[in-house]
Amino acid sequence: MSLIVSRMVQYRDLMRELVLRDIRVRYKRSVLGFAWTLANPLLYLVVFYFVFKLALQIDIPRFGVFAFTGIIVWTWFQASLAQSGGAIIGSREMVRSPGFPVDILPLVTVTSNLVNLLVAIVVLIIYQLLFADGIHGQIILLPLLLALQFILILCLAYIIAGINVIFRDVGHLVMVLLQLMFFLTPIFYESSMIPEEYQVYYRLNPMVHIVEAYRSMLLGNASIDWSALAYIGILSIVLLVFGRRLFIRYSHRFAEEI
Repeated sequence: MSLIVSRMVQYRDLMRELVLRDIRVRYKRSVLGFAWTLANPLLYLVVFYFVFKLALQIDIPRFGVFAFTGIIVWTWFQASLAQSGGAIIGSREMVRSPGFPVDILPLVTVTSNLVNLLVAIVVLIIYQLLFADGIHGQIILLPLLLALQFILILCLAYIIAGINVIFRDVGHLVMVLLQLMFFLTPIFYESSMIPEEYQVYYRLNPMVHIVEAYRSMLLGNASIDWSALAYIGILSIVLLVFGRRLFIRYSHRFAEEI
């Protein structure tokens, strides 16, 4: 973990330029540009509101901000892992450059998508201040939760980015798993709606606890399960060490494979 932090500090200028480049490329020749950061989750919200609030009449208070919070948190997770499959493949020139620190590429992918989440959170906080119940004291713990999710995403990004260079089926498999996992995460419904006999299996999904923790901090609608977050944190750090070692192990083959 300390090695990851030292690499981020050591190559902070390079990382900043790569993150900015990634954002510029993503919205190049786009009329709305960076506004798509909010447009995408808002479009999801409109569909969810129609289907689950109006059609199915799910009784969830403040469904708009409830669903919006789940969408933006999930989007960071999904977009980072979906793009991590191409983090190496899509950076052929840099990977083949002598001395280029290839291990920062998954970091860049996760960080660039974090920017989108931070913008959406700021908008949500402003909305809460102006039109809702305001913000809650637990929000001071938000950086801790952001760091936890960052580590979780990064450990998976290293594994996906490294293996996908050698076995291209991994990228396709990740997309399928993300689609399935989307419905197993309480984005547009409450986790309490899952029958009790399935809760133990349902809560093996770390994003269940992370989404609920965000809602607790931003909306103040429930208490935080610190034991679950601590377990996710420990597991993520262990997987980060494993994932980065796996990535480095395959890194000598990247130039020839791409």
